[in-house]
Amino acid sequence: MKAGAFEVEQIAPVPRVSIQAFCESSDTAQTIHDAVTDRRMEKSHVKVHMGGLPAAIEAYRTAPTPNVIVIESGVSREELVVNLEGLAEFCDAGTKVVVIGKVNDIILYRDLMARGISEYLVAPFDVLDFIRTISGLYTVAGSEPLGKVIAVTGAKGGVGASTIAHNIAWSIARDLDAQTVIVDMDLGFGTAGLDFNQDPPQGIAEAVFAPDRVDANLVDRLLSKCSEKLSILAAPATLEKVYDFSDTAFDNVIDILRNSTPYIVLDIPHMWTAWSKRLLIGADELVIAGAPDLANLRNMKSILDTVRGARRHDGQPKLVLNYVGIPKRPEITLGDFAKAVDLEPVMTIPFDPKLFGTAANNGQMIAEVDAAHKVAEMFSDLARAVSGRTEIRKAKRNLLDPFLQKIVRKKAS
Repeated sequence: MKAGAFEVEQIAPVPRVSIQAFCESSDTAQTIHDAVTDRRMEKSHVKVHMGGLPAAIEAYRTAPTPNVIVIESGVSREELVVNLEGLAEFCDAGTKVVVIGKVNDIILYRDLMARGISEYLVAPFDVLDFIRTISGLYTVAGSEPLGKVIAVTGAKGGVGASTIAHNIAWSIARDLDAQTVIVDMDLGFGTAGLDFNQDPPQGIAEAVFAPDRVDANLVDRLLSKCSEKLSILAAPATLEKVYDFSDTAFDNVIDILRNSTPYIVLDIPHMWTAWSKRLLIGADELVIAGAPDLANLRNMKSILDTVRGARRHDGQPKLVLNYVGIPKRPEITLGDFAKAVDLEPVMTIPFDPKLFGTAANNGQMIAEVDAAHKVAEMFSDLARAVSGRTEIRKAKRNLLDPFLQKIVRKKAS
């Protein structure tokens, strides 16, 4: 499916399968090698060989076939069919075969499908074309799409990342009328319960400390409903245990939520662990909050450099600058900050302790405190952007610019 004007394409992660590719050209082999490094291919085990269809037939005379065989072939239709029939003699039941060819021929395509070939891919193709093809082999036709994971973190502690995450999730649930779950990953000090005026007796800790019991029923019981469309998987917010986890500790919980919930917002604390890095890199959308000072600038650049290197086939993370315009505090200008990290902020939040303090103390979201406030409108825009429904409207994002400039001029005087 191609991305439309109001919807960003989402490719489901490839499951834990073995894939062997037999290529004829170095360009095709390189594209598949590049695809292997993508986050959506993380669980799969891929080997790339040269030699095309003859090499595949020879390889499987004495070896079992993997879950998926990818064959590149530039021979004629008649020769291709004969060779595929030869390969079929050695294919184990359940093995899927993807053929890569150079001819965009509907008759050939139908002939291959009739012979049990799983998919036909026309070269040249790019990394996402290949991932989309492999992912599609395991996507049930007509099934609901997997849920979208939106990770939110801060470049530094105390920059309001949790507040941003909670307001994004609340806006998605309200504005898009879509089931949304907030996962509070700050097990020792999480504030999702406080921000929604909830006191859940259990939450995510029960799942990660008992991985053998984790299933859809358990996760559903652990969710605390904030509204008809919004639930939270709360943190215990106690220090009775030490919350050290392996990099894959949260994988089962996230996979279960993906299969049942359209939008999952991860509120990830400011820390750098194996599991936090994995969640940031593996998310479908990434929002990073910061404040306009030197420490945030340094940390923001470090995080962006790391995630860009690991998410080369994804869009840019979304940068949100918070606490802009604190009286008498020297701060880096928005232009200089954006230039240093090579990323324009999608949202700049002015310093407004009364608005945010009232929301925090009342267990409310910004729009519940003041629905007409510009910040509430910006959160709604940001929620639509990260959900893939629409781009952030620049006119809306720039509404605060004169206000921010006024604050800066007042500080300078």
